Amino acid sequence: MSSKTIVVLGAGAGGLIASNALRGLLSHEHKVILVERDPIHSFPPSFLWLMTGDRRAEDISIDVTRLVRRGIEVVLSEARRIDTDKRRVETDSCTLEYDYLIVALGAELAPETIPGLTDDTPTFFTFEGAKKLHQTLSSFHGGKIALAVGGLPYKCPGSPHEGVMLMADFFRKRGQLGSVNIHLFTPEPQPMPTAGPMLGDALKQMLESKGIGFHPLHKLVSVDASARELHFQGKEPIGYDLLVAIAPHRAPQVARTSGLLNEAGWIPVDRRTLRTKHEGVYAIGDIAAVSIPGRWKAEVPLMLPKAGVFAHTEAEVVAHRIADEINGKTPSSELGGIGYCALEAGAGRAGFAFGEFFAEPSPRLTMRETGRVWHWGKVLFEQWWLSPFGVKREFLRILLELGSKTLRIPAERI
Repeated sequence: MSSKTIVVLGAGAGGLIASNALRGLLSHEHKVILVERDPIHSFPPSFLWLMTGDRRAEDISIDVTRLVRRGIEVVLSEARRIDTDKRRVETDSCTLEYDYLIVALGAELAPETIPGLTDDTPTFFTFEGAKKLHQTLSSFHGGKIALAVGGLPYKCPGSPHEGVMLMADFFRKRGQLGSVNIHLFTPEPQPMPTAGPMLGDALKQMLESKGIGFHPLHKLVSVDASARELHFQGKEPIGYDLLVAIAPHRAPQVARTSGLLNEAGWIPVDRRTLRTKHEGVYAIGDIAAVSIPGRWKAEVPLMLPKAGVFAHTEAEVVAHRIADEINGKTPSSELGGIGYCALEAGAGRAGFAFGEFFAEPSPRLTMRETGRVWHWGKVLFEQWWLSPFGVKREFLRILLELGSKTLRIPAERI
């Protein structure tokens, strides 16, 4: 058997899981190379806690090399060009030839695509942004806070709702909630539209119970920072005292010049296998476009949400399929479309949504009532994720046992 080289682009959730799984499934004559530009890995689900001051920057950051198995080659460099014809990737420091390529580059923010938004506009969608936003909230003494979703799709569909609820809890703890008026503006027709009307209504009720204004069908077209006004398509301007933005998302530059993207700007893949149209090339996580049953509008097919839980399961599917091919087996692993999310509501409580996204004729989702168990489940997962690789195994076994008992979901589906 000739040795094979698998190159993984990006050390986010998908890239780390895929690399570690492949290294465990393949003999060491085969190379697993992980390319990542940032030597420090920061855990995005904890950015909201960084915003509220419940985490420090060092609490949610770790050297990326501590998160991978021994035997994985980590190239700390930025990918600049993907050549699918010659099967190679060019980085700032080297050129890598591959037999298999896994593109797990995620999505980047593009604030400049909306006039008036800049890299300095407050946000909790980046590590540095969440740190700065904590300082901004700490010095905010009252007025109208507008959280504006700049475009679709965006990472973690529940995050805007979590963000405004945690902001409300932040000011409640400081005794300032009466002087702060929080509003969420989104182009979506309801919270998390892929999840269906029942879950959307449940989320709206959660927001209303905290006095948060929810404004659907508000497509942001520009920001007038000097006048402190938001301009939405077909709406009157809306004023604010503090703007927090979720900027439009797009694929990173190297993907935009690769020939892999569709008209919407993402990498289309087979729903079950995550394969692209190019031989040996897979895409997982936020950069991938995975179609699911149903339609959002008559002309808009539904797509699998961009969320870490899907990046995780997609990575495992791809790793097993590649390993089976290399080991002379018929690949059988397929994506099942199972997803779940713990939605932070403040006061140490969270809701829990669980869904079967490949169900026909449209996704089936359920929402559990808010409780402390979901919040602590999220904390435990954070601690597991940020543990060095050698510590993870026993921790994961305990989490799976707890999850299967608490959620009544078979452990292999978590």
